[in-house]
Amino acid sequence: MATDYDAPRKTEEESPAESLEALQASRGSGAQTAVIDIDENDTAEGIDLPGADLSGEELTVIVVPEQSDEFTCSSCFLVRHRSQIALEKNGLKYCRDCEG
Repeated sequence: MATDYDAPRKTEEESPAESLEALQASRGSGAQTAVIDIDENDTAEGIDLPGADLSGEELTVIVVPEQSDEFTCSSCFLVRHRSQIALEKNGLKYCRDCEG
């Protein structure tokens, strides 16, 4: 459905004003409960809590050594492609982002 953004908007006087008490009465006095959708495959093991002790966890990341066409920036310590070298000073290499 297309919306006509040039049409005049309804003002507060035109729309029916309802008080908070009227809205609560129209919803009924019955207590509403929230429905929580819990995935059966979701477990507490998949949640990382801040400050949790992870000393017993084993890392499964494979570390690849620096390739021949890469360098490590001496300022931000990111591994970059050789084409990103902006400055080489005293054997230290700096990337374009740090020198730019």
